[in-house]
Amino acid sequence: MELKKLSEGKWELPKHGKMKVPGIIFASEKLLEKMKGDKTLEQLENMATLPGILTHAIACSDAHQGYGFCIGGVAAFDMEKGIISPGGVGYDINCGVRLLTTNLTYDQIESKRTEILESLFKKVPAGVGKDGQIRVSREELREVLTKGAKWALAKGYGTQEDLDKTEESGCIAGAEPNYVSDRAMKRGKSQIGTLGAGNHFIEIQKVEKIYNKKTAETFGITDENQVLVMIHTGSRGLGHQVASDYIKLMEEKYGYEHLADRELINAPITSELGQKYYGAMCSAVNFAFANRQMITHWTREAFKEVFPDVELNQVYDVAHNIAKYEELLVEGVPTKVCIHRKGATRSFGPGKKELPQVYRETGQPVLIPGSMGTSSYVLVGTKEAEEVSFASTAHGAGRAMSRFAAMKLKRGEEVRDELAAKNIVVKGASWKGLAEEAPHAYKDVDEVVKTSHENHIGDLVAKLKPLAVMKG
Repeated sequence: MELKKLSEGKWELPKHGKMKVPGIIFASEKLLEKMKGDKTLEQLENMATLPGILTHAIACSDAHQGYGFCIGGVAAFDMEKGIISPGGVGYDINCGVRLLTTNLTYDQIESKRTEILESLFKKVPAGVGKDGQIRVSREELREVLTKGAKWALAKGYGTQEDLDKTEESGCIAGAEPNYVSDRAMKRGKSQIGTLGAGNHFIEIQKVEKIYNKKTAETFGITDENQVLVMIHTGSRGLGHQVASDYIKLMEEKYGYEHLADRELINAPITSELGQKYYGAMCSAVNFAFANRQMITHWTREAFKEVFPDVELNQVYDVAHNIAKYEELLVEGVPTKVCIHRKGATRSFGPGKKELPQVYRETGQPVLIPGSMGTSSYVLVGTKEAEEVSFASTAHGAGRAMSRFAAMKLKRGEEVRDELAAKNIVVKGASWKGLAEEAPHAYKDVDEVVKTSHENHIGDLVAKLKPLAVMKG
């Protein structure tokens, strides 16, 4: 099926076959070629066949092949006739990004970067299967799953302002720990407050360019060369187990013969199993919010060991892998839907009541990380995003090759040396992890962000350059 060009950087996959709605793709010519190289467009087509899907299925500019939905996939479902799908959320439930400003400049930290990384590694456990520095009882873990970042705050991790500047205030309604399996609970008990591995990181950055001074200042970004800190992690083994458990349960209950792709296994939103998955998924979402809150606290401690007078203030915390009930525009009419954002970021424009008061006039901060050696970006949500993309935009650079392929190209030591040549200090939990997450394994984040900006589904605010990276 030929794509129809709607405008620069926006394409339509026309409705055909079993598709209930068309697909919309936000991509430059260059990014579109990458999508054609894997199953992204096929997965977008399959998304459009699901019951109760509204208006269109969306692939954001960082879209690439995933499990079930493409990563970078967005779909809204009718609350009565629609479905909820673990493959539309992802295994790392509420993998997300948090950004902190500091009162430091690049000149102040240039010679201290290695020292800060060493301090971070002492404070924040990182790596595959790594256990945390605290253990919680089963009963306390239930509190984490119910209260999210509010639990962390009550334990002394962070400030009320952190919660105010977190999506859902760091605690999504609807969590039900009773629907989380014993195995998932066991994995979560030891991993709260850990960074994990894969593409998770803590990155020290500097402001390289400010595009929108007024909005940047509202976000606390005041000058070029200001030092910022970005934290990227999710719900760890608990979230992964929730996904695995409910994929199995839904397959046993509903089968997959009727689906375009077995990986799109789902349950009706209104069904008992659909509601149980939602309760378990919301529990994992809250686990991830608490996780990032604790890591924020220890990041502040690590910086204070090197710079006793440092201040780290939160810009925002956004979820990337989530299904939730939101009131969004459906053909211009405010409608409660079940929105799936998989590898996609919420992009609310000005005036939304869900935003903290300080961001009501500007719109929501949108955080798009790069890939160790490349820039990250701060954008702002828009009214246009609410009208054309269910208030969603890209979440990162998006992978261009598998982890296995990346490892075959370069060893971790080579990646470290190449980053050092760019004046970027990196410390990883393993050489394998560095090789898998090398910058060449990802798409061009500049192109991804440019596409978002030109389509006004997330407008440029600031460009951030990596200075030092802690990888799990």
